[in-house]
Amino acid sequence: MTVPIVSTRDLTIRFGGHAAVDRVSLDIAPCTLKSIIGPNGAGKTTLFNLLSGQYRPTAGRVWFKGEDVTRLGAAARARRGIGRSFQLTNIFPTLTVLENVRIAVQARRLPGLRAWRDARRFPELEDRAYAILESVLLDTKWAAPASALAHGEKRKLEVGILLALEPEVLLLDEPTAGMSLEEVPAIIGLIERIKAARERTILLVEHKIDLVLALSDSIAVLKDGRLLADGPPDAIGRDPAVQAAYFGGGAGRG
Repeated sequence: MTVPIVSTRDLTIRFGGHAAVDRVSLDIAPCTLKSIIGPNGAGKTTLFNLLSGQYRPTAGRVWFKGEDVTRLGAAARARRGIGRSFQLTNIFPTLTVLENVRIAVQARRLPGLRAWRDARRFPELEDRAYAILESVLLDTKWAAPASALAHGEKRKLEVGILLALEPEVLLLDEPTAGMSLEEVPAIIGLIERIKAARERTILLVEHKIDLVLALSDSIAVLKDGRLLADGPPDAIGRDPAVQAAYFGGGAGRG
């Protein structure tokens, strides 16, 4: 049996008397794509915040590659290999596209104070950054300021920055949020290429159910902070409880 790369057991966080995530136990197999779906307010983004270390749980545990990381913060988890994107783009708008990625490469390859040295002393870092831009189809925009990119291009840049940090697990929080219909296929293609390489595990929060069904190896469904179902896409699509809670109840952010 494959050992999970990420596991949770009875993971819970309460805000006042409300359990935003309530006793969620998950196992995520390495080098697979698992989607987290659910109706509005289900706790999807909150679960991501617990997995990435933005939030500390009220109860329960999180393991990464067999190590209990429950008490580690976001920076420590990122160093171990858990990378996180957000619903809103998180880039340096005044820097060029290449500089955005190069800074992430430098932070990964030259930890500590060395990360702040003059990048011109390390040309291999810029070469690596450009290669990443090629992989996310932004190499022709390398010299443009990040602020000049279209929204969909900014989301691709954010994924490029994540890849530069060399994570083993990518947490992608609604990567197509706010995109036009014309922009969505480029992001779908990017996620498909990352998945096809089978070098990284992807956890995806996404409200476009057709995209989720097409991309996912498995799907976990949350409702009111609890795990309603977890399984392959065909089984999730047929589950009566999922149909009632999600497909019939409307999708949204949570």
